[in-house]
Amino acid sequence: MAKTAVCIVDQQRYQVVDGMRLEELETSLRQMILKDFPQAHNSSFICSEHLVHYRLAKMDAMIENDYQQNDKVNAQLSKILANHTYRVVDVNSELESSLTFGQRVADGVARFGGSWAFIISFVVVMLVWMLLNVLPIFSHHFDPYPFILLNLFLSMVAAIQAPLIMMSQNRAAEYDRLQAANDFKVNSMSEEEIRVLHSKVDHLIQQDEPNMLEIQKMQTQMLGEIQAQVNELRRLQPRRRRNQS
Repeated sequence: MAKTAVCIVDQQRYQVVDGMRLEELETSLRQMILKDFPQAHNSSFICSEHLVHYRLAKMDAMIENDYQQNDKVNAQLSKILANHTYRVVDVNSELESSLTFGQRVADGVARFGGSWAFIISFVVVMLVWMLLNVLPIFSHHFDPYPFILLNLFLSMVAAIQAPLIMMSQNRAAEYDRLQAANDFKVNSMSEEEIRVLHSKVDHLIQQDEPNMLEIQKMQTQMLGEIQAQVNELRRLQPRRRRNQS
C-alpha cells in the first residue's frame, strides 16, 4: 500500500508521491508556506496542486520585482534626460555669428600678420624702398639712408598691429573657454547617462539572469515531479488491475 500524508493546506490525505515535505523545498519557498501556515514544520507535507500555486506565486513575485527595478532604472534615466536642458552648441558657429566688424578686422589682420604672404610682401616692400633711396634711379631720394621715414612707418605698423593681434588672441581665449565649458557639460551628461546604463546592465546581469535561472529551475522541478507522478501511476496501474481481477 502506498504511503500517504496529510496536506497542510486543505487537510486532505494524498499519496506521498503527489507532494513534497517542506524540508525538501528551497528556503524561500518554504518560508512562503510557513508564513501562511506558521503551525507547520519541516516534516509537514504539501500536495503538488497547492505547491504549484506557491511556486507560481514566487515566480510572479520575482518577475514583478524585476519589472519594478527596471522601471526604477528607466525612470531615473528619463529624469536625467529631462533635467539636461542644456543644448549642445557649435562653438565655431556661435562665435562667428556674434563677431563685430572690429573683431573680424582684428582676426583678419592677425591671420595675415602670421602668414608667409605678409613676411614676403613686407620684405619686398622694404627692399624696394631701400633700393629706390640708394640707387640713382631718381634725381631726388625721398628717404635717404638711414631711412628715417621707413623706420617711422615700421614703428607705426608695429604699434597698430600689436593691439590687433592681442584682440585676436582674446577671441581665441574666449573660444577656448566656450569650448571647455561645452565639453564639460557634454561630458557630464554622458558620464551620468553611462552611469545609469551601467546600473541597468548590472541589474540585468546580477538579478534578472539569476531570477530567470531560478524560474527555469522551478519549472524543471515541476516537470520532474509531474514525471514522477506519471511513473508512479504507471507502476500502480498493473497492481490495480490484478486486484480487480
